Amino acid sequence: MGIAKDGASTWKFDLALALLAALAALAVSAYAGFPQLANAHGDNDSLLQLVQVRDLLAGQGWFDMHQYRMGPEGGFIMHWSRLLDAPLALGIVGTSALTGNMALAEKIVQVAWPALQLWLSVFFIIRAARNFAGERAVVPAIIVGGAALYYLGIFSPGALDHHNIQLMLTLASLSLLLDAPTRGWAALPSGICAALTIAIGMESAPYAGALGVLVAMLFLTGGVGERLIARDFGLGFAGVSAVVFATTVPASAWSQAQCDTFSIVQFVVAAIGGAGLAAIASIRALNHTRQRRMISLGLLGLALGAVVVVLFPQCLAMPYANLDPRIKTLWLDHIDEAQSLYKLILADPARVAARYATPLLAIILMALRLHRGDWRRQDSIVGALLVVAFIVSAWEVRASTFSIAFAVIPLCAWIAKWRQRAETSSSRGVALRMAAVWLVSVNAVWTGAAAAASIAFDTSKPAVDQGDVDATCERKATFAMLGQQPQTTVLAISNLGSPILAYTKNRVFAGPYHRNIAGNLLALDAFMGSAAAARTIARDHHVGLVAVCRGNPETRLLTYEAPEGFLASLAGGSVPEWLEPVTETQGSQLELYRVRPGS
Repeated sequence: MGIAKDGASTWKFDLALALLAALAALAVSAYAGFPQLANAHGDNDSLLQLVQVRDLLAGQGWFDMHQYRMGPEGGFIMHWSRLLDAPLALGIVGTSALTGNMALAEKIVQVAWPALQLWLSVFFIIRAARNFAGERAVVPAIIVGGAALYYLGIFSPGALDHHNIQLMLTLASLSLLLDAPTRGWAALPSGICAALTIAIGMESAPYAGALGVLVAMLFLTGGVGERLIARDFGLGFAGVSAVVFATTVPASAWSQAQCDTFSIVQFVVAAIGGAGLAAIASIRALNHTRQRRMISLGLLGLALGAVVVVLFPQCLAMPYANLDPRIKTLWLDHIDEAQSLYKLILADPARVAARYATPLLAIILMALRLHRGDWRRQDSIVGALLVVAFIVSAWEVRASTFSIAFAVIPLCAWIAKWRQRAETSSSRGVALRMAAVWLVSVNAVWTGAAAAASIAFDTSKPAVDQGDVDATCERKATFAMLGQQPQTTVLAISNLGSPILAYTKNRVFAGPYHRNIAGNLLALDAFMGSAAAARTIARDHHVGLVAVCRGNPETRLLTYEAPEGFLASLAGGSVPEWLEPVTETQGSQLELYRVRPGS
């Protein structure tokens, strides 16, 4: 494979290869007719992200992060960032100017945005693999990396939430940090990307933090060779954090500590950490010997710890420590991506292979490299990030998105090693081993095997062909009749909150968001209490419609937990006198009941 040797050419070549991979994925979706645009498959975050962007375009203030159509009257404040709303809104405005059709512009952005993130993510994986293992790792990076990202599902058309851009920015920071020794300019954007991924969402804080610690440790042990890298990374990290704080946090909230979104907490930590690292790397008196670097960096670490413990101790608690117990039991404990590895092993052991096999295999490969004694700078960076991501994924399965992506790099190096052996040997055994290495390195193989095993061993209930029925109420068409009703407040389960907002003009109480405590409790009180209690809530909060989706897992959970409750009775066909069925929806997947006037 003839790949140009100079840096500029390899960058262009890698960009082209990544573009081909992204276009191939886009072609597959296009051939299927972009079904994700008509069926979000329960991706509530992407639907609500679109609603947030629509609200911004409709005139809602830049600093006003309320979601007014969800929760009790007045809504609640979302913990998301305008940094994602801005490019999506600009894309829709620009595309609508060209097409003259806002709805079409939305669809184009829903397709183009995740495709762009996939292109850049594959590109940074290719760059990281090239830095880690040379040219022979490039082709594996395209195939193994492209397949891993594609089957994660976060780059599918319609995926507008923060997960894909956070992964892309983290991969960018990693790749640029690997590039930094030979390209001096790369450390600054690496720090910028690390800061941006935290600013968009706190889920990526462990990886951005790990990158910062790695830069400091490499500076400690590497001395002069890592000094400029540490300086520029720190400046990029601190500088962008300051810009983000000034442009996304209103002055009235500058003193308000928020642990789940970018606020004074994250800004102070980023500013002290980034600026402190840059200062230590810039002042010779603080860095010209290893001992002085150790003392300086140690004091910086102690200062950061003291600031968090003294000023922001609340952020040391578990993320959902203050969540209402009922919401934790009836919502959080049933979110697939929030489960731990232990719970996943007990509930769905076959799925463990899909989420943990390739990261664990990559960790074993890194451990063997360490045991052999041929450890390098690249190994420290990739290995540390991989281990951090794996540990976080053992706590919450959603972090496996990062560990699967990081695992691609050492797996590509493994494949590259066997490709080299195969090129110099005609042995059939070497060829078979190389084929086996390819197979076990592709996460989709483990996913397919896990799915097959789950079907084969799950004999608790027979497989039922649902055909074209939207039993769980996830398709846009399912909400068409609701969209034709007069605008009102709809009493519905939290799983239907985001679709109702995205597909209709109505408002709801419940939605799967940890800040919407009051709204979710209202819905739980109504559905799990008596019909009389539900009537009181409906009257006091101006509810006009009640929506019931019998096939949704949340409906089944609530009816199981409260078999005598209002939802269970309604789903069982017992309609109280203060409700009347919307005739056109009876017998459909989403049944509507209108509150009788004056009831």
